[in-house]
Amino acid sequence: MNIDSIKNGYVIDHIKAGKGMQIYELLNLNELDCQVAIITNAKSKKTGKKDIIKIDRDIPIDLEKLGFIDHNITVNIVKNDKIIEKRKLNLPEKIVNVVKCNNPRCITSIDNTLDQIFILTDKEKEVYRCRYCEMSLKK
Repeated sequence: MNIDSIKNGYVIDHIKAGKGMQIYELLNLNELDCQVAIITNAKSKKTGKKDIIKIDRDIPIDLEKLGFIDHNITVNIVKNDKIIEKRKLNLPEKIVNVVKCNNPRCITSIDNTLDQIFILTDKEKEVYRCRYCEMSLKK
């Protein structure tokens, strides 16, 4: 398999195997007018398998969303064919409009104009709670 290197953009690496397409959709990468490569089930020394996404353009990337999906991801920033920075992600303290509250009584089910806001309440167990109704969301 031959995947071109990128000149300026990002390599999103160490994605948990099977999560690459979820990230592709969440970041709306289908709307870009540039090369985007999704590599699934690549060999990984750490985990056995991983997904990788290469984006051949310098675009804004929401690191909070990526950290929520998989905080073990590494985001490599590429300029002039060289990796100039590697960013490690963390679980975000707060996520906005990434997931929806499943509680039918939550105000967000009635008022679609409200942001879907979840606050990290248990970092060890990766539990978030809806800001409005306190419904828990385990990743």
